[in-house]
Amino acid sequence: MAKRPVPKYDFKAFGAAIKAAREGRKESRKKVGDEMFISPRYLANIENKGQHPSLQIFFELIQRYHISVDQFLLDTPAVKDTKRRQLDALLEAWVYWDNLLHRSLWRKGFQTHLGRKRTRTGKDGRQVPAMGRKSSRF
Repeated sequence: MAKRPVPKYDFKAFGAAIKAAREGRKESRKKVGDEMFISPRYLANIENKGQHPSLQIFFELIQRYHISVDQFLLDTPAVKDTKRRQLDALLEAWVYWDNLLHRSLWRKGFQTHLGRKRTRTGKDGRQVPAMGRKSSRF
């Protein structure tokens, strides 16, 4: 029985992503090879020539470098629908305003929202616990 003709998947993009992630973490091929029990040459071939890694090595590499395989295995890139784009915009706006609020309060000296104790300057110039309302005005 003849083999079914199936085009081989090109792993060059995956190899480039692994190489970029490894270099980003400033790890040598020897170090990664020693920790994963593979030869540095095998890792170099995966990174540079697009050699097909075994399924186990493929899985360990994506876990080690937190790489999503969707971009490599799916033909079409994931398209965001309208609701997802709206949610992303809301989250980005919330993060922006939250950061702005924290920076503004920090500059003004209102650090109680960060869990710090309120203090005041006593008659002798030392910091003493503030008395008065326990709840914050902010």
